[in-house]
Amino acid sequence: MTSINQYRLALVLMFITPALWAVNYLVARSAPGVIEPHALALLRWLIASLLFSLGHWGEIWEARAEIAAEWKRYLVLGALGMWICGAWVYIGGRTTAAINISLIYSISPVLIVLAAALWLKERISVTQGIGVVLALAGVLHVVLKREWTALGSVKLVPGDGWIVGATIAWATYSLLLRKWPSKLNASARLSVIAMAGVLVMLPFAIFEAVNNPLPVLTLNGFGLVLAAAVFPGYGAYLAYSVMQRELGVARVGVVLYLGPIYAAVIAWLVLGEALRAYHAWAMAMVLPGIYLVNRKRSN
Repeated sequence: MTSINQYRLALVLMFITPALWAVNYLVARSAPGVIEPHALALLRWLIASLLFSLGHWGEIWEARAEIAAEWKRYLVLGALGMWICGAWVYIGGRTTAAINISLIYSISPVLIVLAAALWLKERISVTQGIGVVLALAGVLHVVLKREWTALGSVKLVPGDGWIVGATIAWATYSLLLRKWPSKLNASARLSVIAMAGVLVMLPFAIFEAVNNPLPVLTLNGFGLVLAAAVFPGYGAYLAYSVMQRELGVARVGVVLYLGPIYAAVIAWLVLGEALRAYHAWAMAMVLPGIYLVNRKRSN
């Protein structure tokens, strides 16, 4: 595939990936009382790791010396991207409101843009900065249901701490994924990272299984695991890796701002929740913002 086609694919993926991630909102809302957070996250990434590895076993085996030499990096990426951004979100979702989760997560793209400029030396233009602000305003508009005065009534609860941790972890994961290059294909690399995340989560999942009354896995629980593994796991993470390679960390970070809007559409289709005018207004701000961040600069 030519570089031009890869660039176009990355731009298309920017509008597909949030829909894949939005499935995780439904999983998180359905999981309490069905499957424990660490069991859900561990099984999700175990299956996703196997999916990532399909067709890449030979490449992974040939790179075994490199993988062994960089095992600490893989454990860090697995802990950040799979454990903290997985189980911690499910734990936090038990006690915090959806508005709090969305508000906290809206900070992540801003952190990524700032850190990419300061740490990775990615050039951020004034136009791109305006795009980030516009997209942020759009996502806050839908999160607050256009009632901006609701910001003053938001109350923090213990579960918010888990979401703050996941937000920081996602920004760090995104930056380190770019900072630590690998000779492995994107899918093969994610297979190793996901398996490292499984190893990190294993003792927590065992402790959880021993000390909680829920069955480790039921048919409904397996359905949630499978949905989380295929869509927000395998599909979204692979697409994110491809986009980041082609577009850079900062430009891809704003893709998160489509998440709440896509989640509203999926909730409308699956759960029968109503769509409102503020969703359209939010889209009218988010889409131009993403365009400004990702448009090619003239030489």
